[in-house]
Amino acid sequence: MDLKTIDAPALAQIERDAADRYADLRRRNIQIDMTRGKPAPEQLDLSDPMLTAVGPGDCIGEDGTDYRNYGIWNGIPEARRFFAAYLEAASDEVVVGGNSAIAMMYDALARAVFFGLADGDGPWRDQAGVKMLCTVPGYDRHFRMCEQLGLEMIPVELTETGPDMDRVEALVADDAAVKGLICVPKYSNPSGITYADAAVDRLAAMRTAAPDFRIFWDNAYAYHHHGAGPAPLKNILEACKAAGTENRPLIFGSTSKITYAAGGVAAMAASRANIADAYDKIFGSTVGPEKINQLRHVRFFGDLDGMLAHMERHAVLIAPKFAAVDAALEHHLGGKGLATWSKPTGGYFVGVDVMPGCAAEVVRLAGEAGVKLTEAGALYPYGRDPRDSTLRIAPTMPPLEEIEHAMAVFCACVELACLQKLKSAA
Repeated sequence: MDLKTIDAPALAQIERDAADRYADLRRRNIQIDMTRGKPAPEQLDLSDPMLTAVGPGDCIGEDGTDYRNYGIWNGIPEARRFFAAYLEAASDEVVVGGNSAIAMMYDALARAVFFGLADGDGPWRDQAGVKMLCTVPGYDRHFRMCEQLGLEMIPVELTETGPDMDRVEALVADDAAVKGLICVPKYSNPSGITYADAAVDRLAAMRTAAPDFRIFWDNAYAYHHHGAGPAPLKNILEACKAAGTENRPLIFGSTSKITYAAGGVAAMAASRANIADAYDKIFGSTVGPEKINQLRHVRFFGDLDGMLAHMERHAVLIAPKFAAVDAALEHHLGGKGLATWSKPTGGYFVGVDVMPGCAAEVVRLAGEAGVKLTEAGALYPYGRDPRDSTLRIAPTMPPLEEIEHAMAVFCACVELACLQKLKSAA
């Protein structure tokens, strides 16, 4: 029953019922945080054997190097081989760093801003009105880093197959101030979209006015499926090589949602020219990353197949939570015309679009009932959702029973906020 089509008296009764249900849920005095995509404790436990993978007297690399000491700015050889397989690149096209892919991405963006790129016209900060294309809805930390570094953000809508490529191509073709695109190409945050091959090919082949245009390819969820195996994503570096634009992509990944969120390993893959350029600038800022943790990860997984088996165990833990979210949305909101939502097969989020003008009110109501959600607007540059309609659910951290209660609260809030909006518009 589409609630937007019923008469006013019936709508008023449904609103009263929703308000009563919300009041009952609020009286239960629970506190559930669904703001961030964090692994649950049970997921972290899967990696505890890694803590004994390297012991005293066991920190020597395959070439005899003592990994307790300084050096090896681009990562130990064992880790570069592992991440070459992970990121689908060659070992000499990979830099392995600390625990955070976001930190590596921020540093790469900052290097472009302060020093420029090898194929560019100097530091971006010395050029007027530098702009970044940002897929929306998207990742709030991407927006924060662009804003901090003084880059104007231009939102580009995601479609079911990737960015709106007609708009992307139009924006980059004639404006040399458009320097890059930042995105999550697989199981996108929050919609769960994986880019189609055609979108990857167009990103690789499109003509850009800026010679130093870069795609910041945040492949954070490369192997994070919900039980059917990882969705395929075309190799952007190989696509760019085929198109003659091999310097275009900077590809980032980490084990932060695979092993320990605060103790993973991050890596960047890029063309050899980009790797050389990064080395030239990174050399002044570090005497080497934390190499023992890199060795620990390699020994724990063994190889990419070992990591894939590990991700199957993650899927067993998180798939029921995503199923519970979808079941609650279908049960409480299905067919009512108040909301639509994604059905991701991987990643850490479910995207929900409610009636325009209602997202902020849903967040407020949920917070008062003890369920914390990501702020409305956070999924858009500058915190401004032009429709005030997009929300994000992060179900991995709470236990399943808490997910079920949180979703009852969430759905009641959606109903109440949307019904109030319909009533005011009547």
